[in-house]
Amino acid sequence: MKIYEIREMSTEELKKRILEEQKNLVDLRFQQELKNLTNTAKLRLVKKDIAKMKTILKERDMQEAKNSKTN
Repeated sequence: MKIYEIREMSTEELKKRILEEQKNLVDLRFQQELKNLTNTAKLRLVKKDIAKMKTILKERDMQEAKNSKTN
């Protein structure tokens, strides 16, 4: 997922998507342990996507705190 796609999402959508991706990551880890996962690079991509989404959420929280502090 590209960063501009993540930035277009609302905060609620991001939170929902993070939960979905974390569940997906758990499933992928189980598949890897059972030797059913053929594309192991997918684990890394999912983790990176989760990190990107959390970063955007953190940026938004910091921006809101900054705006409320100045007002």
